[in-house]
Amino acid sequence: MRYIGHLDLFRSWERTFRRSGLPLAYSQGFHPQPRLNLACALPLGFTSDCELIDAWLEDVFLPSEIVDRLEPALPPGLSILSVDLVDASLPALQTQVRSAVYVITCLDAVPDLEERVDHLLSAQHLPRQRRGKPYDLRDLVEWLEVLPPNEAGNARLCVQLAAREGATGRPEELLAEMQIMPEDARVHREKLLINSN
Repeated sequence: MRYIGHLDLFRSWERTFRRSGLPLAYSQGFHPQPRLNLACALPLGFTSDCELIDAWLEDVFLPSEIVDRLEPALPPGLSILSVDLVDASLPALQTQVRSAVYVITCLDAVPDLEERVDHLLSAQHLPRQRRGKPYDLRDLVEWLEVLPPNEAGNARLCVQLAAREGATGRPEELLAEMQIMPEDARVHREKLLINSN
């Protein structure tokens, strides 16, 4: 599933709801769309344990019933951790996300990893460009630390990056700043922090 893009993931959820028989609500108009909202797009190649989705149903169901009906319809690689009923008057899920926590596993040895982390954290500014527009990556790095190696001995990092509209830090840009090729690492999103947390 890490190679499923954002739009394909959205369609996977739509098909899952259809197969489950749960009455998913649709928008009005000439081209009705399923009322599903993913909190934050997961970049291609990343894995996650914390994705959030809002789904509107035409009827009221208990969370346990929703899980029981969705689970048999899920494609391989997708699983449900929990279902909660939420107040429909809350702001859109995408506007509530403020930060994201990632664990980055290096596939190749990086003997001076701690020095690279210290250098990045001590920088006042990390000017970069995204789509031709300048921005400061340092402002988007909320914290960064080196974790103990995994069982295979691979070095690991944990980073919390801003994930607000117009101010989103990207792990691959952090890696590039540390002179680690993004293809030489695996990125796993562990947590989305929203305004109510």
